Amino acid sequence: MRKLMYVFIGLALVTLATPAFAQEAGGAGGGMGTANWVAITSGFAMAIASAVCGLAQAKATAAACEGLARNPAARPGIQLALILGLALIESLALYTLVIIFAKVS
Repeated sequence: MRKLMYVFIGLALVTLATPAFAQEAGGAGGGMGTANWVAITSGFAMAIASAVCGLAQAKATAAACEGLARNPAARPGIQLALILGLALIESLALYTLVIIFAKVS
């Protein structure tokens, strides 16, 4: 079932990416220019990065809570690792935002 899901996701990506490659460069024919595509893809990149960060933070928090429930004496170590992990996960979204600001402006 999971392989079938990956196949459909791959087909959807290929299908959605094909019109982007069919555009003419420069927008001389009244089409969208390169700057517009950069803005659109930047929005998608930020959405994907935010979604992945949210999922990763939820998984890390759930794992930390499970670890605390199993061994409450290990609280300081788990808390430090959780905060460090959440900061590194959040940095992915911040790096994406910085790259978007650098490319769009």
